[in-house]
Amino acid sequence: MGTDKIKIVATLGPASRSAATLERLLRAGVDVVRLNLSHGSIEEHQAALAAFHKLRWDLGIHAAAMADLGGPKVRTGVMLEGKSDLADGATCRIESLPVEGTAARFSTTHPGLVDDVSVGDRVLIDDGRIRLRVTHKTDRAVECVCESGGAIGTHKGLNLPDSNVSLSAITDKDGRDLRWALEAGVEYVALSFVRRAADVEALRTAMDEAGRRVPVVVKIETPQAIRSLDEIIATSDAALVARGDLGVEMDVWRIPMIQKDIVRRCRRMGKPVIIATQMLHSMVASPTPTRAEVSDVANAVLDGADAVMLSAESAVGRFPVPSVEMLNRIARDALQFRWASACDAAGPDGLLDQRLYVGHGVDPTRSAVARSAVLIAQDLGAQLIVVWCHSGTTARWVGKYRPLQPVVGLSADETTCHRLALCYGVEPMRVSPAESAGEGASWREVQRRLALRYDLAAGQMMVVVGDPLHPERASNLSIHRIE
Repeated sequence: MGTDKIKIVATLGPASRSAATLERLLRAGVDVVRLNLSHGSIEEHQAALAAFHKLRWDLGIHAAAMADLGGPKVRTGVMLEGKSDLADGATCRIESLPVEGTAARFSTTHPGLVDDVSVGDRVLIDDGRIRLRVTHKTDRAVECVCESGGAIGTHKGLNLPDSNVSLSAITDKDGRDLRWALEAGVEYVALSFVRRAADVEALRTAMDEAGRRVPVVVKIETPQAIRSLDEIIATSDAALVARGDLGVEMDVWRIPMIQKDIVRRCRRMGKPVIIATQMLHSMVASPTPTRAEVSDVANAVLDGADAVMLSAESAVGRFPVPSVEMLNRIARDALQFRWASACDAAGPDGLLDQRLYVGHGVDPTRSAVARSAVLIAQDLGAQLIVVWCHSGTTARWVGKYRPLQPVVGLSADETTCHRLALCYGVEPMRVSPAESAGEGASWREVQRRLALRYDLAAGQMMVVVGDPLHPERASNLSIHRIE
């Protein structure tokens, strides 16, 4: 795991599941590994996760594993001969019961589609390459006219951007995958195709039935989610801007502004946010990205994202490790530009957004302490901001202010340290139970370790948030000079 402030999420797949490649990815700076449960077998994911756990221990790093549930993805049914061409202007029927599909008549994996759509609704197939419009409905089928044709293949994605899809947020397969992921020891679970805050609560109920709760990452990829953003983000633990399906279901030119809006809302609420989909897609086959991709990554960093994610680049691409290295270079350069620009515009004070009050609506006291820690560290030129962590919320909120200093999250809980690997600017550091309890000379020993780790000299300062003697890490501030 690297010490860069922007965190990197890498999807594991055939190109990166081996222990040797996975070790190179972690050394290159991967903070979170994603297990995409839409693809691959449980046996393959289990082997990859076991290798990850061993490497994490052997390398002495804090990194997290995220299981990404497939969700209620609607797909076309079986097509005769694998695919069938549908011409512009042609008509077709989508049946509620399985049929051997042709361009004129095919089915889907969602039997309730006929009830969900209305006349005039769009039906998009294969990432929007084929565009249909509903013209008529019967009890068992919908009739459509093709506005943009192409070859309809078996099990291709089908999107209903204008419809209220009645599918449950958690499919039967998701339930099985969730139980495996929780038992296998992942730190995060990502929920696909979230439409409302109730979907998140349904996932937490399923976790309770399985006997273990972990933080929930909501994937924002539907128009319904955009209409309920604040409620969904408030209910979740982190958000992922899944620009693939979002760009199919909504006007693609709106996606950049939607991305900025989601990042802004997550920053205000103190929730980590990941930007995903085709960040460096050309590096699936090429050792270098396009200029547009470099700009895309840099703008995600400048927008305030906590993390950027690789999908096909690390899962099936030819250059998984160079992709991670490239992300790190782009992110580091973008941050240096941001800091230099802020100082040029308003001096060091320009580095803190004075209008930002992270988490104020949730916990005003903790919010004020987090903000004050950054202000004090900035005013005094402190070298570190150190946060004693129970759940990690305060450290995460401090990081949202984008301080120049490293934010060190101290915790005796290994799981908390691993989860902090997703949070911008936070560098987890595990302490012993005795050190966490503030026994004897333990704080002096922690200071010594911090001084060695961050090359601090005598007289330099750090701002410390929290009290190790309090079970909830009570919100208080202190200033310490290195002896």
